[in-house]
Amino acid sequence: MQGNSKSPDGGRRPSSALWAPSPRDRGEAEDIAIIGGGIIGICAAAFLAEAGRNVTVFDRTGICEETSSGNAAAFAFSDVLPMAHKGMIKNLPKWLADPLGPLSIPPAYLPKLLPWLIRFWRAGAPAKYEASLAAQAGMMKLAEAEWMGLLDRSGTKRMLREDGSLEFYESEAEFRASLPGWAARERFGIGFRHVEGESLADLQPGLSPRFIKGTFVPGWKTVADPKLLGKAIWAYAEAKGARFEMARIDRVATDQNGATLTLADGTSRQARQLVVAAGAWSHLLARQLGDRIPLETERGYNTTLPRNAFDVRRQLIFSGHGFVITPLETGLRVGGAVELGGIERPPNFNRSQALLRKAQQFLPGLNPSGGREWMGFRPSLPDSVPVIGKAPASRSVVYAFGHGHLGLTQAAATGRLIRELVLGQTPAVDLAPFSPQRF
Repeated sequence: MQGNSKSPDGGRRPSSALWAPSPRDRGEAEDIAIIGGGIIGICAAAFLAEAGRNVTVFDRTGICEETSSGNAAAFAFSDVLPMAHKGMIKNLPKWLADPLGPLSIPPAYLPKLLPWLIRFWRAGAPAKYEASLAAQAGMMKLAEAEWMGLLDRSGTKRMLREDGSLEFYESEAEFRASLPGWAARERFGIGFRHVEGESLADLQPGLSPRFIKGTFVPGWKTVADPKLLGKAIWAYAEAKGARFEMARIDRVATDQNGATLTLADGTSRQARQLVVAAGAWSHLLARQLGDRIPLETERGYNTTLPRNAFDVRRQLIFSGHGFVITPLETGLRVGGAVELGGIERPPNFNRSQALLRKAQQFLPGLNPSGGREWMGFRPSLPDSVPVIGKAPASRSVVYAFGHGHLGLTQAAATGRLIRELVLGQTPAVDLAPFSPQRF
């Protein structure tokens, strides 16, 4: 991390504070260990450090260096519809027929994925719709309140952008198909307005005429850059006493005294309490504790172009094509799509290139040169609801993973809920829909 200097044992310490021995240096157990330096783990560390707890975050690459660094930068507080209800099931055959379309599944991976797909299909049943919708709506209300508070406390409010979002439709049929989803959002007080003609052009000049209507969501928010925000929140947590250790955790085990973390180098760390927030790798750690949680990996792709590639006024959502375009402080990000292919396969950057070609069609005049390609892993559960709760076999372990496309959006709410679970307080929302035992 930038701005750090070496401690006597070769670890990291904040350069702006006096160094004090960590529990590791003293041969003691950590108070709280968090596995995962993405935005979920960062926010958990911030909330726990604010409460005066001693927290150490472990990550193999650094703070906000993997999936949390390359997302679409949205605080998608109005995105309450479960994935199974966003037309994915209906469009599945058409999308799968296009190897570079919004959704792809490598044929060799399909047998392994099939149980997850069956769960995903079942999650779309009408009987489960209301429960998932209500759980997400409650979580989003908490998420917005907690993010606004955390941005204020950490001095990062300047990184917030409140320009709204604009979603597009290419036909009357596509627009009409979206209306039930908007009606569901309206029930939960989410504001929006449908636009066309000059109103659509005013919200985003230079748009292709193929898009005949749009929906503007004024309350939609984005951030200047998700990686920069994550590192800034970590700096706040670090100033409150949180620590970081770069290490890959290979194994976890628990006993009556807490948890043991075995590192890749063969050494171990003891912790009185453990938070598993390792994104797409979390279920592998949970399995070591006896919990089989059906987490899959949505591999997302993007290209970040120079800032002057096109004058994009706000986040643009091309839901029929499965991608968005976001203006960032650091460039113009074109990304999205879903590749259900696990964590082992190499990236297929033909997918990010396909998105860029579509962006050129949709925004004539877009300059596609000078871009940086990226691929990340979205940890996704079949019902689109994350796992937040204590491990059934060990009350010293808390799970916080499976946020899918909504990790950045729900991170501050998750941080608060983790703090409440660790401190034995009543959670701000009913955690039954988020239980690790629901599967």
